[in-house]
Amino acid sequence: MKNNPRVDIYLDKIVNNTKEIIKKCAKKEIEVIGITKGCSADVRVAKAMIKGGIKTLGDSRIENIKKLKESGIKSKMMLIRIPMPSEIKQLIEYVDISINSELSTLKIISNLAQKTGIEHEIILMIDMGDLREGIMPEETVNTVRKIKQLPHIKLMGIGANFCCVSGVMPTMENLGKLVMLAKEIEEKEKIHIEIISGGSTSVLKLIEDDKIPQNINQLRIGVGILLGQDDVRLRNLKGTYQDTFILTAEIVELKLKPSLPIGTIGRDAFGQIPVFKDLGLRKRAILAIGKQDIHLNSLIPLKKGIEIIAASSDHLLVDVTDFNGNIKIGDEIKFKLNYPALLAATTSKYVKRYYHREEKK
Repeated sequence: MKNNPRVDIYLDKIVNNTKEIIKKCAKKEIEVIGITKGCSADVRVAKAMIKGGIKTLGDSRIENIKKLKESGIKSKMMLIRIPMPSEIKQLIEYVDISINSELSTLKIISNLAQKTGIEHEIILMIDMGDLREGIMPEETVNTVRKIKQLPHIKLMGIGANFCCVSGVMPTMENLGKLVMLAKEIEEKEKIHIEIISGGSTSVLKLIEDDKIPQNINQLRIGVGILLGQDDVRLRNLKGTYQDTFILTAEIVELKLKPSLPIGTIGRDAFGQIPVFKDLGLRKRAILAIGKQDIHLNSLIPLKKGIEIIAASSDHLLVDVTDFNGNIKIGDEIKFKLNYPALLAATTSKYVKRYYHREEKK
C-alpha cells in the first residue's frame, strides 16, 4: 500500500511532452531549456527531460542545480534567478550559465571566476515591460560596454521574461524590440550575441501562430513540459499530456454537516475572512493534506461530484454529496494539478513521490 498524501509521476508522459515541445521549437531553430523548478528539480523528472532531448536544464535555486549535478547528470546547467551575492561561490562551482541584471553582482562573479580560472557565461536580462528582473532597454548598450570590461565573464546573449509578475504577454512587437536590441549591441559593441532568450511557455503560442520574430533562438520551458499547459492562456498544448502528476489524498473524516458555519465569522488561520453559501446539509470529507502542501485553487478533482470547499494548514475539505459511488474512511481522492499546486506539492516534504513508466497511447 502506498503512503499518503502522494504524487504519482508518469515519466514517459514527460518524455513525450519534452519531445513535442522540442519538435515545435525546432521548426524555428529555437533551443529549449528544460526548467525543473516546478517539480523542485526532481532528478528522475530531469532525466526524463534529457531523454526527451533537452541539452540544458534550468532552475531558480542553486541547491536544486547542485542536487542535479551530484546525481550524475552531465547536462549544462542554467540558473534562471538572478544570483545572490552570498551564493557566488556555489554559482561558479555548479552553474554553467546564469541570468543577470546587476553590475555589482557581476563584478563579484568576475572576481571569483578569475581566482578559480573559470569563465562564467551570462545572459543579460532586459525588462520588456513585465517589471520583474532586467535592466531597462535604454540602458542596454551602456551596460554591455561595462560587462565587456569584466574578466572571466562571457556575455552569451540577452533575454526577457513575461507573464510572471505583471501579466505582460509576449508579442511579436516586444520580442521584436528584444531582437533589435541584440542587433544594436552587435553594431555598437562589435560582439556576437549568440543567444536571444525570448521567455517561457507563454511564447509557444507565437510559434504556433508563426508570429515569433526571427533570431529568437532560446525558450525556457517548465510548465509546458511538466504539465502540457500554457497556463497563462488556460490551454493545453497539442500533443502533450496533462496527467503527468497526480496528487492523491486520503479521507480521514466523512460526515453530514451544515454548509453554513455556526457562529460569528472572524478570520481564519491564514488571516482571511471566509465566505460560504447556505446549501443545507452536505456530505463532507476531510482529506489529510492542507495548505502546507498544496495550492487550493489549482487542484482539479479527477472524478465528478467532488467539490473543494476549503483548507487549513493540514486539512482539505471537500463536498462529496454529488459523488456517484460509495465512499468511506480511508478511501483516496485524486487530483490533477495546475502549476501552483504542482510547485507546492513537490516542495512539501510531507508529500511522497511514486514513479511510473507508461507507453504512449
